[in-house]
Amino acid sequence: MSDTARWWQRGIIYQVYPRSFQDSNGDGIGDLPGVTARLDYLRWLGVDAVWLSPIFPSPMADFGYDVSDYVGIDPAFGTLDDFDALVAAAHARDMKIILDYVPNHSSKQHPWFVESRSSRQNPKRDWYIWRDPAPDGGPPTNWLSEFGGPAWTYDALTGQFYYHAYLPEQPDLNWGNPAVRQTMLDVIRFWFERGVDGFRIDALRQIVKDEQFRDNPLNTDWREGDNPAQRVYGLYTADTPGVQEMTRLMRQVSDAYDERVLIGELYLPLERLVTYYAAGIQLPFNFHLLKTAWNARAIEQLITRYESLIPIGEWPNWVLGNHDNHRIASRVGPDQARVAALLLLTLRGTPTLYYGDELGMHDLPIPPELVQDPWEKRVPGLGFGRDPERTPMQWDASAGAGFTSGTPWLPLGTDYQQRNVARQQDDPRSMLMLYKRLIDLRRHSSALALGDYLPLTAEGDLLAYARRAAQQQVLVALNLGAAPATLQLEGRRGRVLISTHLDREGDAAQGRLELRGDEALVLELDP
Repeated sequence: MSDTARWWQRGIIYQVYPRSFQDSNGDGIGDLPGVTARLDYLRWLGVDAVWLSPIFPSPMADFGYDVSDYVGIDPAFGTLDDFDALVAAAHARDMKIILDYVPNHSSKQHPWFVESRSSRQNPKRDWYIWRDPAPDGGPPTNWLSEFGGPAWTYDALTGQFYYHAYLPEQPDLNWGNPAVRQTMLDVIRFWFERGVDGFRIDALRQIVKDEQFRDNPLNTDWREGDNPAQRVYGLYTADTPGVQEMTRLMRQVSDAYDERVLIGELYLPLERLVTYYAAGIQLPFNFHLLKTAWNARAIEQLITRYESLIPIGEWPNWVLGNHDNHRIASRVGPDQARVAALLLLTLRGTPTLYYGDELGMHDLPIPPELVQDPWEKRVPGLGFGRDPERTPMQWDASAGAGFTSGTPWLPLGTDYQQRNVARQQDDPRSMLMLYKRLIDLRRHSSALALGDYLPLTAEGDLLAYARRAAQQQVLVALNLGAAPATLQLEGRRGRVLISTHLDREGDAAQGRLELRGDEALVLELDP
C-alpha cells in the first residue's frame, strides 16, 4: 500500500466553513483572502488538504448550497482572482484544495430555473423536475423535504409543481436530461482547470429520483418530535439505481486529470455506502461515528463492520464533525473529546477534521432573534438547527476573536478568550497541541499512516486495536469512561508514544497497561 498510496490516503483533510473561518475586510463574514491568510496555521497543524464549503454566487437561502452560478465566486467571499491566489498559495505549501460540488439542486434564482419556470414550452423546462398536481390538486407524490414539509412547491404561473429535496429556494436539477449532465460535468472540468484537487459532492445520494414518481413508503416508527423528513423512507428519492451511473460519469471526468479525488456526501447504511467505491467515489464519506453511541462496544462493532465491508483495494475514511452536526466536544464532553481526537487520528483511513474541533470548540446556543439556519426557522425547537456548530473560528482573545474587526455573522463562542489558537499554541498540554502531536505522529508512523487494522480484545469502557506495517506495530488503547481501567497486554510490551494527557511519552509497559479515566494512548510494541 505504501508504494502506491495517493495523497488523499496519506493525508489529513480539514473542513473550512468559509463564512466562519477568517474575515479579511471587517464585514463579519469569512472570505477567501482570510483563508489564504491562515494557510500557514493549517500547514503548521499538519493539514494536507483544505475542503471549502460552497463559495459560489448564491442568494444564501441555505448559505451557499443554493447556487446561482456554478463557475463564479460569491462577492461575500471574494473574486476568482482571490480563489486563484488561494489555490496558488496552498499548492506552494504542498497543500490541496477541495471544493464543494452541489449537483443535486441550484438556487431558484439561477438563470436556468428562471427560464425553466417561465413557461412549459421553454427549452430549459426539463432541466428541473416539474409535475402536474395530484387528482385532488395537491402535490404529485408524498415526497418530503429534508428541511420539513412537502418537497413539492406549486407554481401558479405554469400550473405545475416543482421538486426540491431541500428548501423551495433549491429546486432539484433533472440529471435525466443529457444537457444537464453535460453542463454539470463541464462545471467539474472548469474547476479542475483552475487547479482544484478534488470535490466533496453534496447530497450525492439524491441526484436521481424514481422515474415512475411512486410514493415513498410510510415510516411506521416515526413519532412526534422526530425529524419531519423521516415520516417516509426515501426509497424513491435517494440512493436510487441511477445515482451510481451518474457518479461513474463524474469519475470519468476526474480521471482525465492527475491525482484528483471525489468524496461523496452519503448518509447511508454501511452496506450501501461501500457500494459507491465501485461507482467511482474514492472516499464515500463515512459519517457513522457522528451517530454511533459513545461507548466502547458500539464503536468497536462499528469499526469491525466497516472494515469487513470495505472492498479489497479501497480505502476507508472517518469523520467526527462537520457543518451539519453537533460538535464532538458537545456530544461527548471536553475530556472525551481528547479521546475522540486520538481515535480519529489512529484509525485506518483518511481522517477529516472540522475547523475548531482541534481547539475543543463546542456548540453555542443561538437565541431565536439571531438564528440564521433555514432548517431551524422551518422546524423551530426540535434541535435540528446547525448554527451552533458554525460559529466563528476562535483565533485569539482580542475583540472579534481574531476572526473579524466587525460584527460576526454568528455570535462568538462564550469561551473564546480562553479557548483560542494563540493561547493553546502556548500551552503544551492543550487540545490544539494534542492534535498537532497526533498529526505529527501519524505522519511519521508507517503503522498509523497506512498500516493494517487489527482488533484487540477489550472489555468495559476500553477500546483497543493494533495498527501494523512492515517495520512497525502500535497498540491503541482508549478509555471511554471516567474511571481507571486496565488492558491486559498478553505478552506484548512496548513504550508509550503519546497519551491524551501528554505526560507519559516514553513510559514502558509490560504485562498490563493502566489507563486513567478519560485517557487514550498509543503504544509502540517491541518487535
